[in-house]
Amino acid sequence: MKNYHCKRVLVTGGAGFLGSHLCERLLDEGNDVICLDNFFTGTKENILHLMDNHHFELLRHDVTFPLYIEVDEIYNLACPASPVHYQHDPVQTTKTSVHGAINMLGLAKRTNAKIFQASTSEVYGDPKIHPQNESYWGNVNPIGPRSCYDEGKRCAETLFFDYYRQHKIKIKVARIFNTYGPRMHPNDGRVVSNFIMQALTGKGITIYGDGNQTRSFCYVSDLIEGIVKVMGSSDDFIGPVNLGNSSGFTILQLAKKIIELTNSRSKIIFKDLPQDDPTQRQPDISLAQGSLDWKPKINLEQGLIKSIPYFENICRNA
Repeated sequence: MKNYHCKRVLVTGGAGFLGSHLCERLLDEGNDVICLDNFFTGTKENILHLMDNHHFELLRHDVTFPLYIEVDEIYNLACPASPVHYQHDPVQTTKTSVHGAINMLGLAKRTNAKIFQASTSEVYGDPKIHPQNESYWGNVNPIGPRSCYDEGKRCAETLFFDYYRQHKIKIKVARIFNTYGPRMHPNDGRVVSNFIMQALTGKGITIYGDGNQTRSFCYVSDLIEGIVKVMGSSDDFIGPVNLGNSSGFTILQLAKKIIELTNSRSKIIFKDLPQDDPTQRQPDISLAQGSLDWKPKINLEQGLIKSIPYFENICRNA
């Protein structure tokens, strides 16, 4: 029998790494889920296991164009998130963040839906404070090769807060830090997937710079729990709020841990640091802990052990 109290939830970028895990979680909670994706970086393989669920619907659409459907909630995750992909077509990346935000906010306005924006730690740029808290305005190069993503996400935040002030839209904004786990694109250029694939194939593990730049790594199930908690929070909690793992590691430490866990014979190769690559990135998650009762439960080694079999399977089937 139909559950008439279930929510109709739209997930843009729903066939991507984070989006597919979010769709899965929302279905498990009994919602009707509309997965929207243009398949620029998302893949059908990420959501094939959901296709037989009668409460799941796949919609091929680009968020840079308006969408006319009826929904109760919107999770706006659509945008390529790795430098390899967002620098491939930087103009389209900016359009996805900005036009996508405008179109989804317009849909939320028309349907009176609550809307979540997946922002990013990249809004902090190459930060001058460490760790980063939500009151920090950032240190971003507006004309560099990464700015299509950084500034696009910053503009999206601006739009969300202006729609909130001007139109009373029910918004939620979270700044997502490095997240990893199964269904990451194996060739997306992000450090965890890069290192695992290089270790499994015996290639040299490429570290840009001296490897002492720091990052934090959040396992995907912890991140999804945080996103759901943000959306379910009280109406007066709108964000922005940092979501990520507050434990920091150097890139060199990550490489050595992956070599150890994969029993790889790969050697570490050092290359020049790309322009505007942050030297430190670590969230202050005090706000999420205090207001949402959320913090990650899975440490880096546990998360890598959960992730490596996914990439091993890709290598076997290559």
